[in-house]
Amino acid sequence: MRIGVLTGGGDCPGLNAVIRAVVRKGVKEYGHEFVGFRDGWKGPLENYTMELNLETTRGILPRGGTILGSSRTNPFKIENGVERIKQNLSDQGIDALIAIGGEDTLGVATKLDSLGVKVIGVPKTIDNDLNNTDYTFGFDTSVNIAVEAIDRLHTTAESHHRALVVEVMGRHAGWIALHSGMAGGAACILIPEVKFSVDKVCEWVESRFKSSYAPIIVIAEGAIPQDGDMITKDSELDAFGHVKLSGIGEWLAKQIEAKTGKEARTSVLGHIQRGGTPTAFDRVLATRFGLQAITAASEGDWGKMVALHGTDIVRVPLASATEKLKTVPIERYKESEIFFG
Repeated sequence: MRIGVLTGGGDCPGLNAVIRAVVRKGVKEYGHEFVGFRDGWKGPLENYTMELNLETTRGILPRGGTILGSSRTNPFKIENGVERIKQNLSDQGIDALIAIGGEDTLGVATKLDSLGVKVIGVPKTIDNDLNNTDYTFGFDTSVNIAVEAIDRLHTTAESHHRALVVEVMGRHAGWIALHSGMAGGAACILIPEVKFSVDKVCEWVESRFKSSYAPIIVIAEGAIPQDGDMITKDSELDAFGHVKLSGIGEWLAKQIEAKTGKEARTSVLGHIQRGGTPTAFDRVLATRFGLQAITAASEGDWGKMVALHGTDIVRVPLASATEKLKTVPIERYKESEIFFG
């Protein structure tokens, strides 16, 4: 078979490990040929390709990002987008696609599958919010980056007797905030799933200062105060209808200063969480996903997504990945509350 591979949406550590595994097993065990589509769905839309073979995928395992490039292109928002993709796949002699991405990328893949395109999905998101898989690669790396930052911020916060607000990624799901906050010994953790009380946060801040410790508050970018709304950068939407988030950490720091009289600073980790080399866990998970994806394609098991259930890599219906967001259960959040304050 001749198989196309693409990576869409936000980049994350581990993407190259998937590509490497798909190509390595696909060539050596099944004799497939591969075409890399550049920049997400823009690749098959505009016939923008690169060669994928053993040589071009050698040495990429520890590299962050994606050698294929990425974008947030939505072919269903472009005139004749689907028809153009089908025609370009036909012109390239492509028998099937392996789409590596998150909610938006796999949402497009699901629609294309229903329209007759042979697709296998691989879940990718640092937010860990895709349904029907226990973990996605990139999440572990992101959490470790956040924890390292929190560890460093503890020392400077204590030296200056100030509160530090650490804003991490998480639009609607607080997995990164929860895991990095617990691992980093945060004074409190604020996630999108549970609206927070500013007065309660200030109580926790005061409590931590009374214990002669400087408080670190870890907050997801999508966290919402009880008497407010999600803070956005502007009203502009991306191709999938998402508004840009920015500023909840800075807003909270000002509230803390005003209500407690303590100096508060903000550190927004932003895209630092996406960059750099993947952890060993993410390299292994991404590799196993890639191996299972090419096996599924070789067996003609179309319309499936590879997933982690426990310690096993399994196949689930592609559509199930985007049926709902995998958010933090309230009981998981309550586990962490004993450490607040």
